Formats: sequence, C-alpha cells, structure tokens
Amino acid sequence: MSNKGLLYGILAYTMWGVLPIYWHLLGSVPPSQILVSRIIWSLIFLVILLSLRHRWSWVKPFIQQRKTLLIVGSAAILLSINWFIYIWAITAGFVIETSLGYFINPLVNVLLGTIVLKERLRTGQWLAIGVATLGVVYLTIDYGSLPWIALSLAFTFGFYGLLKKKVQLGSAESLTGEMAVLILPALTASSYFLLTGKAAMFNSNATIGVLLVGSGVVTAIPLILFAAAAQRVPLSMLGLLQYIAPTLQFLIGVFILKEPFSVSSLIGYAIIWLALLLYSLEGVWQRRSQLATVSTEIPIE
Repeated sequence: MSNKGLLYGILAYTMWGVLPIYWHLLGSVPPSQILVSRIIWSLIFLVILLSLRHRWSWVKPFIQQRKTLLIVGSAAILLSINWFIYIWAITAGFVIETSLGYFINPLVNVLLGTIVLKERLRTGQWLAIGVATLGVVYLTIDYGSLPWIALSLAFTFGFYGLLKKKVQLGSAESLTGEMAVLILPALTASSYFLLTGKAAMFNSNATIGVLLVGSGVVTAIPLILFAAAAQRVPLSMLGLLQYIAPTLQFLIGVFILKEPFSVSSLIGYAIIWLALLLYSLEGVWQRRSQLATVSTEIPIE
C-alpha cells in the first residue's frame, strides 16, 4: 500500500469532514445561491484543471452515448438535491444530523446493492443493517420525528453512487459532465438573482464573494485527492478512511458550533456506531477468510 495514497485519502476525507465550517461561514447567504455558485465555480475550476491536463478525449464519446447522458443527468440531479439538503442543514444548524447521514451511508449502499443490484448479503451485514435500523428507530422516537435530513443525505448519495457505477469515467471527468448538465439551470437562477438585486455575490462583503468563488475549489480538490488515493490504496482501507469525514462533522457540530446534543441522542448514535463497527469487523473477517482460502489453494511445487 502506498503511503502517498494513504495521505491523499486522509486529506480528502479530512477536507470533506471540515466542510461544515466553510458552509457555516456562508450562513448569511441563501442555500439556493450557495448551490448555484458551487455548480458554476466547480465547472469553471474543473474545465481549467482538465485543460491543463489535456484530458478532453472523453467528451465526444460521452456526448454520443444517450444512455450515458441520461445516467449522468440523473446523477447530477441527485447530487444537486444532496448538496442542497446538506448546505441547508449546515446553515440551519443541523451539522450533527448531517454527520449521521454519512455514518449510515455505507450501510445504505449495502442495502441498495441488495435491492437494486440483487447482491446477496452475508449474515454479518444483515446484522449491521438491523442494528442501524434499530438506531434510526430509536432516534425517531427520541426526536419525535424521522431524522429525514440524515436519511435524505444517505439515500440520495447512495443512489448517486449506484448511478456512478454505470459510468466509465474518471472522477473529475464525471463531475465535469454532471456540472455541465446543471450549468444551464444554475446560470438561469444566477441571472434571476442578479436581475432582482438578490445576488449575494454583489450584495455582500468581499469575504462572502471569495468564499462563493472558492466553493468550486473546495468541491473539486478533495474529489481529486480521493481519485488519487483510490488508485494507490486498497478499497478496504478507503472503506475505513471514509469514517473520518462524518466523525469530524460530528465533532464540529458538538464542540465548535455547540449544537444541542442530549444523552438520549448519544445513545441513538452509539447504536449506529455499533452497527458500523459490526459492518467493519465483518468485512475484515471476510477478507481474511478469503485470503486464507486462496493461500490454502495455492499448490506447493
């Protein structure tokens, strides 16, 4: 395993983990305008990046394949919904619940793989999903309502991941295609904000303007780091590293942004953390069993 790849992975998930602070700084800006700026500036940054790397050979076959365009378009819609809910939740003071969404996302991915891709779950995976479901039920009773922010983030990102499996493009190229799909409605919305005098880019201080422009950079850089890590680090290690992001989000919500978090809520989160522990340990055990099986099948000459 590459030490450089491990570093890239840690940096990627750390950046995703501290993003709530970035969006919190934009709390005075309506979430719809943050989303629009994120789409526009992400596309600009990605176009510059791909131009510097001379990586445009994918565009022609991408445009010619209607099925691929439909999949990327659907993925773009799901991603924009996910981004909007996430940004709104951060600026509305629900950072802790957003962390819950990304804690349970791996389990949602496994569940969707079973339902949509007809994958067969092992006993340990079913147990982890069952325990996580128990945690969600507990939090629903504790909150007095379903933790819809967390579930919405987990399922929109889960379905987004399913669609991404069907597109054979690199991370930067795929995101560029998605942003290209969204750019027309984003520019239309941006024009509306500008013509009605509501554009935060021009009605706020310079710091807000810089942060809005920087939204494209903070979106693309961790994605690029993640792609570099995925080429150098085993998938099992990336699976463990992914918990860095929601853990940092949770800590930021509790200790930096001082969001209310009761002991009863902690119990619900602990149940879900137990589910993740079971899921991770089951995965490690399964991989070791497979390696042991392979080693015993190698003939000795």
